[in-house]
Amino acid sequence: MTGKIVTEQQVKEYMQLRKNGKTQKIAAAQSGFTERSARSLEKRGCKAAKSSRNWRTRKDPFETVWRTEVVPLLDQGPYLQAQTILAKLQEENPGHYPDSMLRTLQRRVQNWRAKSGPEKELIFRQNHPLGWQGMSDFTHADSLKVSIQGFPFDHMFYHYRLVYSTWESVAVIQGGESFTALAEGLQNALWFSQGTPETHRTDSLSAAYKNCSDKTKEDYTKDYLALCAHYQMQPTRNNKSVAHENGAIESSHGDLKNRVDQALMLRGSRDFSSVEEYRQFITEITLRHNRRIHKHYLEELAHLKVLPEHKTTDFSEDRVRVTSGSTIKVREVIYSVPSRLIGATLKVHIYDDRLECFVGGDLVEKLERKRRSKERIHQINYRHVIGSLRCKPQAFRNYIYRDALFPTLAFRLTWERLDKELDSKTACREYVKILEAAAVGEQESIVNRFLEEQLHQNILPRAEAVRKLFRMAEEHPKLTSASRDLEGYNALLRGVR
Repeated sequence: MTGKIVTEQQVKEYMQLRKNGKTQKIAAAQSGFTERSARSLEKRGCKAAKSSRNWRTRKDPFETVWRTEVVPLLDQGPYLQAQTILAKLQEENPGHYPDSMLRTLQRRVQNWRAKSGPEKELIFRQNHPLGWQGMSDFTHADSLKVSIQGFPFDHMFYHYRLVYSTWESVAVIQGGESFTALAEGLQNALWFSQGTPETHRTDSLSAAYKNCSDKTKEDYTKDYLALCAHYQMQPTRNNKSVAHENGAIESSHGDLKNRVDQALMLRGSRDFSSVEEYRQFITEITLRHNRRIHKHYLEELAHLKVLPEHKTTDFSEDRVRVTSGSTIKVREVIYSVPSRLIGATLKVHIYDDRLECFVGGDLVEKLERKRRSKERIHQINYRHVIGSLRCKPQAFRNYIYRDALFPTLAFRLTWERLDKELDSKTACREYVKILEAAAVGEQESIVNRFLEEQLHQNILPRAEAVRKLFRMAEEHPKLTSASRDLEGYNALLRGVR
């Protein structure tokens, strides 16, 4: 029978029946076990399975010290490791307890904990009602070894999941676990999912909680409370350092990163031309997952709350004045802006990946956000300064942000050749004119390709040659004065009269 050991007597009876011509199925049934056991029996040459022994084959080496020394240690410290106990026994009884006895002691300690050890914490598996809970968390993605144009890309994922259907939304985060990243990622997820759950659960995110030691004080940040109130979600959190209470999202991080890793392997490269290309790659992976669980998502969608009429604030705000150098300073990073804004005070909306600059209520500029590391960082767009530089080309040589005026390596090498072979003033004028031509429309790539060809042929690139690439004959249309016969118009007027 299933689950029972076949005895020697049953084996003998089975073998006799087989000799008498009985089939395997009949012989097994008459012997009291299954046909599957009969097949296994014949594979072993009709030998009965050995029963597990429950007796010792040698004397217990810890018998003399177990109750007097080991058990008191375990009573005092139930989580002492067997290796620690063995080291203490070796110290107190030199030469009696070699390292080879460690495995024996580990088994004995394990048995003691099962019989007399402390109670362990239970994990209570939960039923997740439809539309009840959405979860958010951040997870580091450095293990994926993604790069942008050959440079390592340090980033995180913001991961949101509806617990019942496992529908998810993933955002690439370049900064830390900021409120801006949480608010933008959460709101995008809610609008993509087309509804809001009853509760929103996170771990102890500093973006959402103050993490006060005094439990009587309000622990939520005002911004996070306002965000949840706008979407009519009840904010909840798991206990500190108890990750399994947030398990529906924590456990899915590994699955998410595994799916991304496998997709990168299929792609054949972990390098991307831009952050936007990488974001689109992650979006496609997320959409594939959501298509697989679409049926469960539709079930949950019917129980989600209706979204509000609009999103709420998902950025932090700063006000900065544009300097005479056409720059602004935001979070210790210098950015250039169009020179027409010099002297203006900009209202800057700071998102995780971008800055949006406003004059009054009008958006005047969008900038890619940078973050300061150990060194000072600046982001200077040569298109913002080329107009003034054209009038003052000699300022180029000692401009403090000169390195930012080399869009590619070909531009830098061109300047080095010009500076080496021409006089100081002419070299500056020539390079500024070349840069001016590249700043028009989408001409930078054409100029870059031309400079590479000239340098490869050991020809000194000149501004006039670059301008010829785009020069078009200025043909003014010929205007002819046509004489008009007004008699028809006069006849019309007479008819009106």
